[in-house]
Amino acid sequence: MRALTSARLGADFTKLWTASAVSNLGDGVTMVAGPLLVASLTTDPAAVAGAAFATQLPWLLFALISGAWADRVDRRRLVVTVNVCRATIMAVLTVAVATGEASVPLIYAVSFLLGVGETLVDTASASFVPAIVPVERLPAANSLLTGTFTVANQFAAKPLGAWLFVMGAALPFGLNAASFLASAALIAGIRSVRRPVGAGPAGAGSVAGPVAGPVARPVDAGPGAGSVDGPVAAGAVAGPAGAGSVDGPVAAARRSLWTDIAEGVRWLWAHRLLRTLALTMAFGNLVFCAAFAIFVLYSRERLGLSGVGYGVLLTAFALGGLAGTVTAPWLLRRAGASTLLRIGLLVEVALHATLAATTAPLVAGAMIVVFGIHTVVWGVVITTIRQRAVPSALFGRVTGAYALMDLGGAALGSLLGGLIAQAYGIVATFWTAAAAMGLVAVGAWRSLAAASDEFRDPAAQR
Repeated sequence: MRALTSARLGADFTKLWTASAVSNLGDGVTMVAGPLLVASLTTDPAAVAGAAFATQLPWLLFALISGAWADRVDRRRLVVTVNVCRATIMAVLTVAVATGEASVPLIYAVSFLLGVGETLVDTASASFVPAIVPVERLPAANSLLTGTFTVANQFAAKPLGAWLFVMGAALPFGLNAASFLASAALIAGIRSVRRPVGAGPAGAGSVAGPVAGPVARPVDAGPGAGSVDGPVAAGAVAGPAGAGSVDGPVAAARRSLWTDIAEGVRWLWAHRLLRTLALTMAFGNLVFCAAFAIFVLYSRERLGLSGVGYGVLLTAFALGGLAGTVTAPWLLRRAGASTLLRIGLLVEVALHATLAATTAPLVAGAMIVVFGIHTVVWGVVITTIRQRAVPSALFGRVTGAYALMDLGGAALGSLLGGLIAQAYGIVATFWTAAAAMGLVAVGAWRSLAAASDEFRDPAAQR
């Protein structure tokens, strides 16, 4: 697979892909071990969900600011620096667990700081793929990265994280600290992701080097929303009326951080399809995380699984993800983006309803496999849409605004799920999620018809 990525997508993409594999393995191990650590200290559903909320809260607080900074500074250097800081923070938790000094407040603090770093790293690195991969290869690159996430984060890491925690509670957290350092070293070797023109204390310009493909000018009017105006010029970004423009380094240097943020928010809101997807993901993540913030308790009390069984159950996401990785490009060609997004919403309703109704681990696992297929296909579709539609100079800000709605919904959901489970029981969170996703599907159904237009040949849209 490594040779394939180097030959077809370039050496820089190979470094990015390897860094993704390493960091996803570390994150996946901690994703399992973290809830197990909290559950070993408390059985309060609200306290268990609080750890997930602490990780996601930074997206509510800093997503927009992180997006603006990602458009002002050297994105590669930002990712490297933050990953080194995250390694240090994780090392502190590792020592605390190893010495028996870990506590729920400490876990909350570490989770929050790691989440702050994640807002910066994820927002800045989102621009890497369209900067180093030709536009016609974006679906393939996204599928490969998604497949890497599936294999490393969900397939390999889940049982490994549970096993390491059983062997020694500090081991999975030490592994994650090492993965942050390894990822930082790999990202530091990427050469084609450069500092934005005019970046500095108040800079915000277009990204130097290869343009990330054609720029879709978002017009909030039917099929016209996907029209393309050509490559980004060095001094301006096409956008909807009122969305603002990037006037080059001189004008950018005079603008405040909040002006830059507002420009990204307006651009996202003026693009009807991306606005619909962002709102759909906000509500979808709210109800999903409301249910899955207490999934470790659900697996133990509802399904009767041990800690290792919980880790194995989570690998069902990976099995579905692998199938989704293999089939996503083919499904896009045969069914189209709109159909896949609509089917995905129905799968989400079915997931929550099935988990609420069953007590059989095999039934729950089978439904999770189906959901895993959906998450990969959905992710490839919407990531490619953003990469093709958003101007390079605005990529950090638009990504930050999108992430605020996407992961901000997840943060609120984690908090809400713990409260619902505490008041009405664990199963109630899944029934609530099923009903809410049904309403989301009805509301978004018609607007998703425009998704397939974004996958037409860019040259045919000019």
